[in-house]
Amino acid sequence: MLELKNVSKFYYNKGMVSAGFSRVNLKFDLGEFIAITGESGSGKSTLLNVISGLDSYEEGEMYINGEETSHYSEKDYEEYRKRYVGNIFQNFNLVNSYTVYQNIELVLLLNGKKKKDIKNKVIEIIKQVDLYKYRNRKVSKLSGGQKQRVAIGRVLAMNTPIILADEPTGNLDKKSSESVLKLLHDLSKNKLVIVVTHNYDQIEKYITRKITMHDGKVINDQKIRDYEKVTESNVTDFSDIKLSNKIRLGVRNAFNIFSKFILIFAVYLFVLSSIFFSYSSFKQVEYEASTNGYNIFFGYDSDKRIIIRKNDKSSITDIDYKNIEKLSNVDYVVKNDLLVETSLVLSSDNYYLSGKVSNLSFINEVNYGDLPKKDDEVVIEMSKDNYYFKSLSKNKLNTEFVVENLTTFNKKYVVKIVGIICRDDYDNDYDVHFYVPDKFQDDLNKNLNRAASNVKYNFMGIDGTSYYQSYNYEILPSSKVSKGKVLIPEEYNYRCKENNCKNESFKINISNMYFSKNANYTVIGNTDKKNFTNLTGYNYENYNNCIFINDKDYDSLFSEDYFQSSVFVLNTKDVRKTIVELNDMGYKTLYLVDTLTTDNAFSYIIRIVMLCALTLLLIFLFFISYFIIRLILKSRNVYYSTLRILGSSSRAISDLLKIELLTISHTAFIAFTIYVLLNYFGVINLQNIKESCDYLTFGNYVIMYICLMVMTLLVSNRYSRKLFKNSVMNTYREEV
Repeated sequence: MLELKNVSKFYYNKGMVSAGFSRVNLKFDLGEFIAITGESGSGKSTLLNVISGLDSYEEGEMYINGEETSHYSEKDYEEYRKRYVGNIFQNFNLVNSYTVYQNIELVLLLNGKKKKDIKNKVIEIIKQVDLYKYRNRKVSKLSGGQKQRVAIGRVLAMNTPIILADEPTGNLDKKSSESVLKLLHDLSKNKLVIVVTHNYDQIEKYITRKITMHDGKVINDQKIRDYEKVTESNVTDFSDIKLSNKIRLGVRNAFNIFSKFILIFAVYLFVLSSIFFSYSSFKQVEYEASTNGYNIFFGYDSDKRIIIRKNDKSSITDIDYKNIEKLSNVDYVVKNDLLVETSLVLSSDNYYLSGKVSNLSFINEVNYGDLPKKDDEVVIEMSKDNYYFKSLSKNKLNTEFVVENLTTFNKKYVVKIVGIICRDDYDNDYDVHFYVPDKFQDDLNKNLNRAASNVKYNFMGIDGTSYYQSYNYEILPSSKVSKGKVLIPEEYNYRCKENNCKNESFKINISNMYFSKNANYTVIGNTDKKNFTNLTGYNYENYNNCIFINDKDYDSLFSEDYFQSSVFVLNTKDVRKTIVELNDMGYKTLYLVDTLTTDNAFSYIIRIVMLCALTLLLIFLFFISYFIIRLILKSRNVYYSTLRILGSSSRAISDLLKIELLTISHTAFIAFTIYVLLNYFGVINLQNIKESCDYLTFGNYVIMYICLMVMTLLVSNRYSRKLFKNSVMNTYREEV
């Protein structure tokens, strides 16, 4: 069955050549139980390794069933070992972290058997080697004799025609040795069993043939007793390992050695943490660069501001606002978006204060003074370092201030600052913020609506335009004019019959991007220099060309619901989600950050620099992780070599390693993600992690996941190439 003709094995080391054995000529048949003896270094084990296909040979030819093997590749040797050879070693070469059952099961799984189909066979083999009561015990906890029985059971599971044993009783006591040799003798009835031993006396009563080696040569080949020849070899029927078995073994390997799992798990956590903080820093720099632009239309370009209007341009109702405020990421809503862009200017003797405006509903306490109780009272928010803070807090509360940019035509709009809120987080010490009552806000709203509207009128078939604050044919409010009536300038009389326009119709049209109104008024008379002040309450010199209607009528023209509002979010990280939610609710949105004009060249430079930095980091992390994981996996070289000894293909072993590392990397990613989420939701309060989360989206975590998985596959492939570059025995002997 097996024949060697002039076979030689040489070793090469630093230019030196040494012979393992030379010009060996031997022939072996099924049914033989052969002992190979000789002193240490005579070449016995080397010969056994060549016969088993664990090592190559340099000269001569080895035949298996008449087929030459000198042309065999590593893949051919893998198939040869799986079909023909079962190995038993002095140091057992078992998987110590597996149970007895799992060690024997391993052979059948590698041979493509299904797990559900092999249970009975595994149990039968365990009983055959008298280890049934130890079937669920880890091999590491067995005695030497029991371990060798497991090794024999593994050979039985392989069911190969050749069994090669290298010092199988070397580490056993006398009783265990006898038991193992008897078992091997029984197996030789229909197989070829070759045993390398130093203790010939112990094995003599079992063997059929003795081969003696000295200095790499066979010096004696002696027949001891007759044996019953076997004409047919029982070659193992095998196929490649199933994917399900690969996954099962890979996952098992990931967790069965806890110390190894923890170490690799820690490596992946380190890699993830490095990518997480570096990536979030990159996104933060990128985000800050995007918010450093400018917008010529909007003065307040906060990254938390979203401008909304309805798709049909109808007004936004109180019910709409309540639904918007229910969104999880909405902080508050400013109903009149124009207020966000408006700076209120208050002045008095030696004071000039300018700031943004919000409704009183946003505050519930002040640091100095009181909350407003009247429509003409306001609260100011400012820094303690503001130039006006000390004098306002001590001397000027309840002092009247004139609202400079609130148009009231012939009178001043006066308010009092009754409370102060102190803030320490203003970028500019001169920045202030005003909180005003509803009445004040409504007056501002009407003023803003007037400024944003086109006002046209028609009198006696002639059209005219009322320009805002031109005071030339402008329509103005007056409490002295009756409701539904209008006072016209004296010069309009020429349009009427006999210069008398009384009771004629005067039409006014208000229009802007959101609404338009038409109103009809009746002329009650005209103004001249003599009656002007008495009829209107205004100064003739400044307003003599103006048109006057009742102040309530005037307010009704510009008092409208809100058509454009600003939504402010709690967290910019989720702003895109909030925009989608608003769009789904029927709103057209404008996120202010998207409108900013930035220096594109600078932005591209930042992206390129950060991308290069991230790439270098990933390369660095790959080599660091590979170096550490390689050191950790050194202890697994025996395991992988054992799989090769059992006939597993290099591709299958590489897949097992991939699955093992992918399992640990997935576990690390899941654990890291849970930890980040716990910080994000405040269960664990680590501020640096929480802040980093703000700049990463779901897509960024997907990229992190892909980077980790790609890195894992690269580490696995690199390690596998290193692992399989040598023969099985060289890999087994060396540290990869």
